[in-house]
Amino acid sequence: MIRLGPAGVPISSEDRSTLAGIRKVAELGLQAMEVEFVRRVYMDRKAAEEAGKLAEELGIELSVHAPYFINLCSDDKQKVAASKKRILDSCLRAWEMGAKIVVFHPGFYGKLSPEMAFQRVKRACEEMREWLDKKGIEVLLGPETMGRQSQFGTLEEIIRLCKAVKGCRPTVDFAHIYARQGGKIDFGQVFERLKVLKLKHYHCHFTCVEYSPAGVGRGNERYHLTLDKLKPDFRPLVKEILKRKLDITLISESPILEKDALKLKQIFEEEGYRF
Repeated sequence: MIRLGPAGVPISSEDRSTLAGIRKVAELGLQAMEVEFVRRVYMDRKAAEEAGKLAEELGIELSVHAPYFINLCSDDKQKVAASKKRILDSCLRAWEMGAKIVVFHPGFYGKLSPEMAFQRVKRACEEMREWLDKKGIEVLLGPETMGRQSQFGTLEEIIRLCKAVKGCRPTVDFAHIYARQGGKIDFGQVFERLKVLKLKHYHCHFTCVEYSPAGVGRGNERYHLTLDKLKPDFRPLVKEILKRKLDITLISESPILEKDALKLKQIFEEEGYRF
């Protein structure tokens, strides 16, 4: 099954509440929405349960994005503790609304080597997983592939992390991979690398992206673009998904959110898929 939807409440929703966003997603003929806790976990338990109930009634798959202020690689133990709390608070709300995965940005290398950064992120994820398991919270931790050279989160690092930590699943951001690789991406190769995880379901982000070069064949994400900019062209992704018959959720982080989710839906339909 293929599910498409926006990262947050659709722009076309006059009411900016999560409930109104879920209704608008269903009205548009989309199938998913990522609840965005960009600055803080603003939702209480009652609101989360209401959102989950409505989403279930309308057949909308929910996911959650944890706040952006996270750095599991920090030398400051208080910052790491605060980062973990933001992720765990997001997991609690996700569990209450029936969302299966919480997406988060793991952190920055800083002065650490990539291996040292990996070990810190791994330890933090293991500690969070232990807490979640003790509480009976069955939500997946979704570390995201990142688009800047300064950030922990190459595709290889995220795959290795998810192999090492039970209950971790990758959030594959195609724009971030494309930008970090200096404007290059082979969608088939991405899925081949992910095979080692034996995923039954893929959770992914998509948008076009502007990037700045940072060395030969490498780049840094700058800002998101609409799908008509073809950076990258996502029709090859659609063809790859259909060829592999993947069960996948694709969340639009385009500046025009649901409009580009609908554009990708149109591409799927042009390639023969029926929602």
